[in-house]
Formats: sequence, structure tokens, C-alpha cells
Amino acid sequence: MSIIEKTIELVGSKGRERVTGLFDTGSTYSCIDKGIAQKLELLIPLPQPLEFETAKKDDKMAVRERVMLDFHIDGHRFSDEFFVLENLSGELIIGVVTMRKWRFKLDFEHDEVIIDPRVTRLRI
Repeated sequence: MSIIEKTIELVGSKGRERVTGLFDTGSTYSCIDKGIAQKLELLIPLPQPLEFETAKKDDKMAVRERVMLDFHIDGHRFSDEFFVLENLSGELIIGVVTMRKWRFKLDFEHDEVIIDPRVTRLRI
């Protein structure tokens, strides 16, 4: 598991907030702390809870809600689904599914997130 921290601006229908996002190659999905999610957008209940394993052995967390948010990195706008968790270790985790979707590459030598300019162009 490797992690890069980056300031990310989150935007929802209720407001916007700058947070520290963790780009975490050990996390499958993107997650957000419940307190921050509630400030930004209406939470959507999952049809049935999802249970995730954590980095701690035999530790599991149940996810019951999700939220759709736009997020901005270095002036580029993206959008994705975030699973809502209480007592998340940080404010926001960007998981592998989101990184693949938006073709983010992580440069651990320079502690940077590389954005592919082709995905920043809007097309229909």
C-alpha cells in the first residue's frame, strides 16, 4: 500500500470544502468522512450495506450510504461516488477504482498525482 496526500476541493449541492485527500493504492473504493459528506451533499442509502476489510487484521467496516461529489485537483474537475464512513482515519480517501477511472498516475518519487490531460476534455 502506498499513499500520496493532496489538497482536493470537494463540491456538492450544499457547498464546497477543501480537504486533504489520500490517494491510497491499498483502498479499492473512494471514501469520505460522514461529517464532511453531510456538509456537502445529501447522503444516498445503499440498497444493502457493504462490508469492507480494513488494514487492521480481522477489522471490518459496514458502509450504509454513498454520495456523489465533484472534486477539483490542480484546477481540473472530476466526479465520482464516495462511500460514507464514520470515524474514517482521514477526511477523504481516493481509491484505485477512481484512480483508474480518471487515469491518475502516482509519482511516489516526487509525491505527485499525475493527471492525464486527455481525461480533462469533456466529450459527448
